[in-house]
Amino acid sequence: MAKDKRAGQETPKPLAWLHGEIKTPPFTEEGRKEAGYLLRLLQQGENLGMPHAEPLPIVGPRCAALRVRAGAHNWRIMVRVDPDAVLILEVYAKKSRAIPQEVIDRCRKRLKDYDQAAKKAVKKAANEAPKN
Repeated sequence: MAKDKRAGQETPKPLAWLHGEIKTPPFTEEGRKEAGYLLRLLQQGENLGMPHAEPLPIVGPRCAALRVRAGAHNWRIMVRVDPDAVLILEVYAKKSRAIPQEVIDRCRKRLKDYDQAAKKAVKKAANEAPKN
């Protein structure tokens, strides 16, 4: 977590929503609250394991699927935990045992696009920095 210089306390990592949303409906109120709780734990730097999250190296490093049960549905929230943010890649209702390949492909593409945009932003900021 980053330190809040004003209060001397750690501040949670921001959430970066690349895709999806968590709202009622289709989530039940309990499911929405559980999803929020799990995301807050990630923001605070907690490492989540089973049964709350499963690592997904097939998508990329630091990627996982949060497991949320909401009524009759099982939901998956695909995330990547970066040093400065928690990225939400996809939110979907789980309907089969395996993660659909199209979900994996979409998440990989979103990460690639995000990483490329972040590199461009860093490069642009470095070029615009005042030179002494």
